[in-house]
Parts: sequence; C-alpha cells; structure tokens
Amino acid sequence: MKSKIMQLILSINVALIVYSSSSLSEEKIVGYPKRPIRIIVSVAPGAGADAIARAAGQMLNTSWGQTIVVDNRPGGGGVIAAELAAKSAPDGYTILSFGDGLLVMGATNRVPFDIRTAFDPVVAMSAQPYVLITGLNLPAKNLKELIALSATQTLTYGSSGIGGAVHLGMERLAMLTGGKFLHVAYKGSAPSIVAVMSGEIHMVPTSAIAATNAIKTGKVKALVAMGLKRIPALPDLPTITEQGLEGFKITNRYNLWLPAKSPSKIILAINKIVSDGMNSSQMAQKLLADGSQPGERMTPSELKKTILIEYAEIEQQVKNLSVKLQ
Repeated sequence: MKSKIMQLILSINVALIVYSSSSLSEEKIVGYPKRPIRIIVSVAPGAGADAIARAAGQMLNTSWGQTIVVDNRPGGGGVIAAELAAKSAPDGYTILSFGDGLLVMGATNRVPFDIRTAFDPVVAMSAQPYVLITGLNLPAKNLKELIALSATQTLTYGSSGIGGAVHLGMERLAMLTGGKFLHVAYKGSAPSIVAVMSGEIHMVPTSAIAATNAIKTGKVKALVAMGLKRIPALPDLPTITEQGLEGFKITNRYNLWLPAKSPSKIILAINKIVSDGMNSSQMAQKLLADGSQPGERMTPSELKKTILIEYAEIEQQVKNLSVKLQ
C-alpha cells in the first residue's frame, strides 16, 4: 500500500514541474502560512483517500514552501476526524480531507453538529468508483453468483465504519438483490483489505486506487466495478450495471474542507493550487491509470451547491433503508 502512495507523490512532483514560479507565486498570501499546516485524514495510511490527501499536501508544500503534516485519524467511520476538524480554529492551519462519507455522516446524525454549517467546502481533489474485491477462495465469479452464494451463507464485507458510504451502499445492494451480507467495520479500507487477504472476511468495496494495488499482490480478485463506467485501469472488469443492476453505484469524491468561517483568500488559494495540480496532464494520467480521475473543476461556491444537493439525496436514501447506525 505504501508503494502506491509513493508513486502518487512522485507523479505529483513531476506534474508540478510544469508550473512556472510566477504562477505559483500568484497563490501566495501575505502572512500565510507562517507555520506547518495539518491535513486531517479520516482513514488509515495506505488507503486511496490517504494517497490523495498526501498528493494535495505535496502540492501545497510545493506552492508555499511550508511543511504539510498528514494526520491520520481513522475510526468511527470518520467521526473522530470530522469532530477534531470541526473543533479546530478557522485559521487555515487545519484542513480536513474527507470523501462523500462526510455527507452520509451528517445525514445520519452521527456527529453533534450540522456538517453543512460546520465546514466550508474547498476543492474536489479526485473522484473514483469503488471496486468489489473478494478473497481468492470465494467461488463467486460475478455479481449473480455472489448473490446466489449469499442465499446459502451470510457473506461478510468490510468498510471503514458504521454508517459510511460503503456500509449504506452495501445495505442498499442487499435490499435490491436479496443478498445476505454482514457488515464488519474497520479503521479504514487498508485494514479491511488485509482482512480479505487473510480470509477474515469475504469481501470489501474499496477505492479503485486501493483495489488495483491489492489486486497486484495476487491475494484478492476483482468481482465488479461499482461505478457507472468501466475503469481504465481494469478495462476487462464489468460494471455492476453490466452485471444486471442498472443504475446502482458506489463511488466517491475526495474533497478538502476547512472549518466554517475560514478566510476566503485561503479557501480560494487552496482551491486553485489543488485543482491545477490534480488536473495537470501528468497527474491526470497517473490518476486515470490507477482507476481514479481528477475532481471536477469547481469554485468553492459551486462545490458547496453540489454538496447541498447530494446531501438532500443521501437523506432520502437513508430514510428508505433500515440500517442500525449505532
């Protein structure tokens, strides 16, 4: 897993060479940053989300010449990281890296605050579908066989926490197909992938970046791509729609967030630096090769509007599911 992170960071360094010193200086803010900046990450080291956060951190470091500290705070489906970030001063020195699971967390009332008012969305770093990977000994070769197998035994799956996007997505899959699945929570996708490799659980939906790295070990197999389109890094892997469940997906967009009421100049500067870095030709090619893609270019206000719409959609989905979140 660590090798994947190092590959991404190397790609970022190459990508940033194309920037001129003058374009980087445009994003400098008088008096900021004077000290190291912390990026709180909601998953354990080695996960796809961790790699993307470190990528963004390297971009900020290259632009500002200031130390960026990645602070991994896994557990509780991201609650630990979200609460820590929400309590931080809105001064630009604490950034939260969190995917769509933050919206799920808010919609399921798993934190004692409204995430829509507790944070300012800053930038969409990357987006990617999930891949359902299983242990080599699981006899199912596709979704249909997996559902048939679950009629004879309950199949266990891992995720990074109760009430997260993967947990709710798999419960919805069970509802739609009649599959018998048992959720097992871990502190991030990396530990859950290890659990699949060891046979502790049967399967785990994980980011395309983490999945492709795990598949290369030869200890797991990919069963289905959980986005609406095939993944360039896994071109022979059918989507879940192709396997008979039209419109279903488990995807994720990784965002950076700042505590609410953070300085607008800092929000705009981070947005431009990270958007430019992720969408540079070298970085975009690297992300696509790993099964991901750069986040859509949006201003902070555009991202906020998008998030509010998605939040309302998730709230409705939660009402339609019967899931124990505690």
